[in-house]
Amino acid sequence: MITDTTTSSSSSSSSLSSPSRSTTVLAIECVRGTAKADEWSGGLLQTGDIVEELRIGDQVLRGPFKSGRSGVQKLLHSAYKNQITSIVVRVRRGRDETAELNACVVPEGSGRKSSASYVLRAIDDPNYAVRFFDRTEAECFELQASRSSRIQQALITARLQDGYVAYPWERKMALLSVPNSSSFLSILFLPKASERMSTRYNDVEDSLARSNAWLNASQASGVPIVFKNVQTESLLTKISGETASSTVSTSSLNDLSNLANASLYGFEDYHGVDIGVVRTVRLWYSPSGGEQRVEVGIREGDTKLGFAFCRSEEGFIYISSVVEGDDDAPSARSGLCDLYRDAVKASKLLVVSRINNQKVLPWIVAATGGIRCFDTVSLSQKLSLHRHAKVSIILHVFMWEQESVSLRHGSPRRRSGHVRSPQYQLPPPSDGNVQQPPEHHEEAVASSNGTATGAMVRDALVRLNDGNIVRDASFRLSDGRINDLTQDSGSAGESSFRFHHFTLPDSWV
Repeated sequence: MITDTTTSSSSSSSSLSSPSRSTTVLAIECVRGTAKADEWSGGLLQTGDIVEELRIGDQVLRGPFKSGRSGVQKLLHSAYKNQITSIVVRVRRGRDETAELNACVVPEGSGRKSSASYVLRAIDDPNYAVRFFDRTEAECFELQASRSSRIQQALITARLQDGYVAYPWERKMALLSVPNSSSFLSILFLPKASERMSTRYNDVEDSLARSNAWLNASQASGVPIVFKNVQTESLLTKISGETASSTVSTSSLNDLSNLANASLYGFEDYHGVDIGVVRTVRLWYSPSGGEQRVEVGIREGDTKLGFAFCRSEEGFIYISSVVEGDDDAPSARSGLCDLYRDAVKASKLLVVSRINNQKVLPWIVAATGGIRCFDTVSLSQKLSLHRHAKVSIILHVFMWEQESVSLRHGSPRRRSGHVRSPQYQLPPPSDGNVQQPPEHHEEAVASSNGTATGAMVRDALVRLNDGNIVRDASFRLSDGRINDLTQDSGSAGESSFRFHHFTLPDSWV
């Protein structure tokens, strides 16, 4: 309970002229204010207030107090040991004004019970704390009269406090659309080597231009993504020899102006080792319509999944065709066929962003220009293993902005033949199923404009394994030359997937 009575300025003046102003009294000092700074409103105890009475439990003490602050501290220590922490303090301000505080006794500092110093914390606001001091009455009156200047000083010296708070990460992570995986998508562009020996690199502007070209080409090919942000990132590496001598040096502040557009600069550490700083470009993007989760369930007797996929030049994996006429195929039951038809109508590629929650998007462009992405052969093997093991496949696909997109489970629309994307096509099997070709089967391969051509004939070596077609083939062009499928050394350190002057057929699963 807090009580407050008003007083006139004449009362304060008479108090200041009192002959007893040199008497030592027990005074209040504010240690910490309330959350709303109510200690300056007059209702709470303020620095300079004179203690008139203490009620500790059933014990009532009135001033003057024997031994002053040290005597009161002994009483508080004894009460705290006896688990009596409730205290009521009544103070005098000026001549007639009084105030009262209900508080509890707590050790000052780290909270050790053996501490010899105690403070009082307000019961209704634990942030507010005061302690006792020995002062003369004249000093107390001066502090009371200087309230306006002290509040201005408190305003100047007030500082915002910070600290750590606990956060329920496990519960919050469960709110993600994909468990333990972010929806932030990006690709990193390393500076392109300008020489065959990779001792010099193009500037940052070139990396920005290549990232812009990659984004524009992806959107033009039908990948439903939108630009979000672009930034530079610095990677540390050890350099030596000609690379070290050709980089911009940062030995002094005068060299900083040369770094504005440099993609590689160097400096020496304390041991004389040349350290290179590579400035890369990270492009952030997102699907224009978010990601859609599709669960492809596997049943006993399923001999195929009913869809094929390809990889675009920019490194995206997308559904290139689906089997029509088979309502019981996993692709039809899951609604993947409907999503694919919607993508064809919207002139978009149905890009697969995740397989079983693992991202299968391109993630880095090497200094030699190669895009590191996922191999369609290993993806085909992975999905076929799911079918053999009768384990469902969780796909996430990129969606695009449109009025209404929904999965129509159990009611796929029927059409004759295959439905194909506008850019990459295969001729439809006559019965709606993928047929096993003979040893020398001629098959038209999709051209870049989406029309089937006969300029390329595949000389396929076919291995049959549980009804799966495994194409292990070279390609014979129309002039009779053989063009082999080769693996080249990838710029990102692993084998990449480079094909010479022909379009690969879809990977059916």
